[in-house]
Amino acid sequence: MDSGFRLGKLFGIQIKIDWSWLLIFILITWNLAILFGQFHPVWGPGLRWGTALIASILFFASVLAHEFAHSLMAQAQGVKVRSITLFLFGGVSNIQRHPPSPKAEFLITIVGPVTSLVLGLLLTLLAGAGFGAAAVTGRSPTEMFGQLSPLSTLLIWLGSINILLALFNMIPGFPLDGGRVLRSILWAIIDDLRRATRWASWVGQAVAWIFIAMGIAMIFGFQVPFFGTGLVGGIWLAFIGWFLNSASVQSYRQIVVHDILEGVPVKQLMRPKPPIVPPDCVISDLVNTHIMRTDDHAFPVMQDNQLVGMITLEDVRKVSRDEWETVTVGQVMTPMDELTVVGVNEDAADTLMKLTRRDVRQLPVMENGRLAGLLRRRDIVKWLQLQSEAV
Repeated sequence: MDSGFRLGKLFGIQIKIDWSWLLIFILITWNLAILFGQFHPVWGPGLRWGTALIASILFFASVLAHEFAHSLMAQAQGVKVRSITLFLFGGVSNIQRHPPSPKAEFLITIVGPVTSLVLGLLLTLLAGAGFGAAAVTGRSPTEMFGQLSPLSTLLIWLGSINILLALFNMIPGFPLDGGRVLRSILWAIIDDLRRATRWASWVGQAVAWIFIAMGIAMIFGFQVPFFGTGLVGGIWLAFIGWFLNSASVQSYRQIVVHDILEGVPVKQLMRPKPPIVPPDCVISDLVNTHIMRTDDHAFPVMQDNQLVGMITLEDVRKVSRDEWETVTVGQVMTPMDELTVVGVNEDAADTLMKLTRRDVRQLPVMENGRLAGLLRRRDIVKWLQLQSEAV
């Protein structure tokens, strides 16, 4: 299930907002309102909060532009992109598979920071006219900033934050853009995606632990260059380090899992001849005869030797206990036209992506229009455990 809401589509790519994004949006707006109030004490509350709100919206529009640059380049390289999601730490493009070559990954990755850098420089140049008018007074930078109009203030902040976004993303901490650029270079040199990912992941974890150490130092009052000091800033930096470390480890594991499953046909992992139920079976019979007597949580629904749907334990839970004797499987099942199915010879790595994308535990496997078996998440997990030496 998606934890958020959809904004719409652009260039065929779904734009989503995770609920965690609301937290960072509120924090940025709050901090900007305070910052603008410090530099512009003559501004009223409406102007301060209005400018802060517009700045936050435009900042996330900039993040969206950064992600669209990745996504459009990915599509140009033949890699499908389903969605872009804005969340607590910025944005992420849901690219469906790994780039086909080191060159493709380099192009897909580098275009994001370049977009942010160009955008930042253009906005800074536009704001320069306002600074030029304030500079003739010969005042300090703080006083000059205070003389800027709301538009110039907005432009200079957006310009600088986009430049910082570009520079931060180029830190060689996988899976940041800089880490992915590093991986593409390593991949081109050693011609091994898994080893390149492992090395880039190690660098990413090292960078993450540096962030965590700096954050802890800031919490205890040490002055860290560029980041400063303080409890809130330290906690935030340590949290970013923790997130980066987790993402780096997870990204490497995904590559390993993909490599193990790649080239393995679904028929090698599926459960052939799974237990089936007819659509006219009442829920009480399903529970007593099938669910309670097996460890299965999903059952293909068959009629006249044709798959007509699938019923799961989650579907049963939606039915009131008082209705088990009257409600039938056919009334609560997921019908065939809403199911995602796979073929017996499909790649297990691609099938795992379908399971993850649909957020389901199993998929029916078809051969020549007939049910051949059921592929469950636990079947894939069992295969990965058997191949643990390769991991």
